[in-house]
Amino acid sequence: MSASDPRAARLALALDAVPEGRVAVFGPAAGDDIAALGAGVEVISGWKPDVDAFAARGLPVRQAPEGRYDMALVCLPRARAAAQDLIVQALEVTDGPVLVDGAKTSGIDGLFRAARARAEVEGPVAKAHGKLFTLQGADRATFADWRAGPQRLASGFVTRPGVFSADGPDPGSVLLAQALPEALPGRVADLGAGWGWLGAQALARDGVTDLHLVEADHASLQCARENLADARVRFHWADARRFRPEAPLDAVVMNPPFHSDRRGDPGLGTAFIAAAAGMLAPRGALWLVANRHLPYETALDAAFREVSELPGTPAFKLFHACLPRRPR
Repeated sequence: MSASDPRAARLALALDAVPEGRVAVFGPAAGDDIAALGAGVEVISGWKPDVDAFAARGLPVRQAPEGRYDMALVCLPRARAAAQDLIVQALEVTDGPVLVDGAKTSGIDGLFRAARARAEVEGPVAKAHGKLFTLQGADRATFADWRAGPQRLASGFVTRPGVFSADGPDPGSVLLAQALPEALPGRVADLGAGWGWLGAQALARDGVTDLHLVEADHASLQCARENLADARVRFHWADARRFRPEAPLDAVVMNPPFHSDRRGDPGLGTAFIAAAAGMLAPRGALWLVANRHLPYETALDAAFREVSELPGTPAFKLFHACLPRRPR
C-alpha cells in the first residue's frame, strides 16, 4: 500500500484486516491503491481511462454491480446527487459494511452529516484532507430518495446527475455551435461529446455523412444514445486522446475538458488537440472552444499549419484550425 495515497491511508486506519469475499469499489481513480480490500475486489466504473488502467492491473471491472457483495467502498465523485446515488447502489447490492470515502473537496463532510442523520454510522476516519465513514447494516429504504435517475430537460434532451453540465448545454458549447459553418464536410467527430448536445448541432449542418461521438464517461454516452436517434451517428466509449477512427475525418468539433478531478489540467486540452490533428484527413479542420485563460495557442500551432481565432466572449475563445501537420 502506498503511503502517499490518501485513500489507502484512510483504509489502513479503518480496516482491521483484509476483507474476505467480494468487494465492490465504486468509482475509484486510476491511481488509487485499493490493495487493502483483498483479492475479491471488483471495480465499478464508467470512466474509460480509469477502467483501462484497472483492467491493465488485472482487476475485474464492470460498469454496474452484478450479484451480491460482502463489502463495498464508495469513492465519492464531485456531484452531490451522483455521490448519493452511488451510496444507494452500494447499499442495494452489499450484505456487509459500505465504506464511503472522499476528499474534503468532494463534499464528504456534508454527506457524512446527512448519512448520520438517517442511519447508524461508524467513524469518520479523518486523514490526508479527507474522511472515510462506514454504514453498517443500514436499511437501503432509508436512503431511497437518494437514488437518482435520468432527467429530461425542457429542450427534450436526457441527462443524468453527475454528467458534465447536466442542467443544460455548457455556454462554451453553445458559443461553438453558433460559430460552426452552415455546412460541415462528410465525416465529423465530436471529441468529449458528453450527452450529445453539440453533436446534435453538428448533425443539423448540411453535408454530414457520419458523426462519431467519442466520450469517456459511460453514463454520458448512454444519454447521448437516447438523445441522438440518427443512423449517421457512431457512439464510441473511449478516451479521446487515444481514439483512432477507421478512416480519416473531415472535421472535428470539441469543447475539451480541462480538469482532473477538481484540479485544472490544461494538458488534457493539448492532448485533445494533438489527437484531433492525428484523426483528420490532410485538408481536415478543427473547431475548438476553450476557456479564455487556457494556453492552447502553442499546441494548435504545433498541430496545424493554419490557425485562426474567431470572435469569442470574455469567458471563451474560439479557434478554427486546418491542414494538420504530420510527424516526419
